[in-house]
Amino acid sequence: MKEFGDKVAVITGAASGIGFGIAQRCAQEGMKVVLADINAEDLQAAEQALAPSGATTLAVQTDVSKFGEVEALSQKTLDAFGAVHLLVNNAGVGGGGSPWEATLADWQWVMGVNLWGVIHGVKVFVPIMLAQDTECHVVNTASIAGFLPQHVSAPYQVTKHGVVALSENLYHSLAQVNAKVKVSVLCPEWVKTRIADAERNRPVELQNDPASDPSSPEYEAMIADLRRAAAAGMSPQEIADQVLQAIRDEQLYVFTHPGCRAGIQRRMEAVLEHCPD
Repeated sequence: MKEFGDKVAVITGAASGIGFGIAQRCAQEGMKVVLADINAEDLQAAEQALAPSGATTLAVQTDVSKFGEVEALSQKTLDAFGAVHLLVNNAGVGGGGSPWEATLADWQWVMGVNLWGVIHGVKVFVPIMLAQDTECHVVNTASIAGFLPQHVSAPYQVTKHGVVALSENLYHSLAQVNAKVKVSVLCPEWVKTRIADAERNRPVELQNDPASDPSSPEYEAMIADLRRAAAAGMSPQEIADQVLQAIRDEQLYVFTHPGCRAGIQRRMEAVLEHCPD
């Protein structure tokens, strides 16, 4: 997709961070922007922040972990604009620690948003895009963690590996049927987002029992380190610039930070070392 003017973008997790950065760039390109987010207050603030640009927007409160809400998002988009050309499955959260320390609620919450949210977006929107028979694009937000062997949050890393695999499969499956729908998977490192404060949006039914709450001094120190790393990260606007260029270039992998090659290469070499000749 080379031209963006007057086309329709649907962005999940659009009220802050990378999602809002992409929404801003889409608005600058003259797109109609559908903002989807679970946090109603942040969603309203994001829509208001875009208003001075004159962008045409639609805000839809959406919990991407629930298939019915993603279906409702698609219907509201079609009712308002009649089509969808760009889907950015960006909503994401982080939580839990090692595979055995993360609670079941941690796993359910993170998997529900980070992986099932992307699956729901693909299941709902890709058939719509295929039926339109126009140039369209899907961007799935993963992470560099989706290519590395270890991360401080096991649930987060598992979901990001899953998003990478889903995106690769979608990319090649669409190519096999000569579809006009293209795919990119976004794999950033640290970005100035509120990922360390994702608990603010955690559903009550998936919150940890206070008895199993990991709020130890060590856990709090880890969260503080995550906040510092995010604060020093790349701006969402820089990420958004790279995403739109990747869409124009029909680029599958979007690695945003210099120096990512070394970590990926170490993992691949470790895998290949155990492959028989």
